[in-house]
Amino acid sequence: MGGSDATVAPATSAPAVAGRLRITEIFHSIQGEADAIGWPTVFVRLTGCPLRCVWCDTEYAFHGGEWRAIEDILAEVAGHGARHVCVTGGEPLAQKRCLVLLRRLCDAGYEVSLETSGALDVAAVDPRVRKVVDLKAPGSGEEKRNLWSNLDHLLPHDQVKIVIAGRGDYEWARQVVAEHGLDRRCTVLFSPVHGAVEPRALAEWILEDRLPVRFQLQLHKLLWNDAQGR
Repeated sequence: MGGSDATVAPATSAPAVAGRLRITEIFHSIQGEADAIGWPTVFVRLTGCPLRCVWCDTEYAFHGGEWRAIEDILAEVAGHGARHVCVTGGEPLAQKRCLVLLRRLCDAGYEVSLETSGALDVAAVDPRVRKVVDLKAPGSGEEKRNLWSNLDHLLPHDQVKIVIAGRGDYEWARQVVAEHGLDRRCTVLFSPVHGAVEPRALAEWILEDRLPVRFQLQLHKLLWNDAQGR
């Protein structure tokens, strides 16, 4: 009997560990990007990121955070009463249990999106999730981290986002779209780095070249600048 108790104890403690994620913040705001732009959305920002993009605007999510049980996260999300949920970071897929959270959110009936750097494998992400894969242009300083095999896992409802910090990034992005036929896989988003590229200039480049991409600005920055929790 004693031997049986010894084998059961680790199993009872394992779910508590397996069911936790380190969370920087959970907040209710307006989605400022991608195809859900404008929708009231609950954002679940996970802590940690293996990349260091030079224009990153969420460096506060690199460290710290609080360990939260997935059940508690789900309860807080439900309390906001929104249909849309965005799991973001940092880099959310840096925490393996992010996949569990994504699946549980989908099971609960939410419209779920995932904002990911494109540097980590997305193959295991629940297919119900709308993946927003951020390919890194040279101006980010992290171009070499792009995991190109991720393109094979894109679904029609997913999106590829490329943040443009200058004309060089634009030319790189234009070539990537053409070489990989990205516009035939999913929606492609071009977004200017705030303060680095004039939005009108990027819009005119896209029009001049007749690119099959969607221009976007970060709506939340127009509304609240860089306020945390917005």
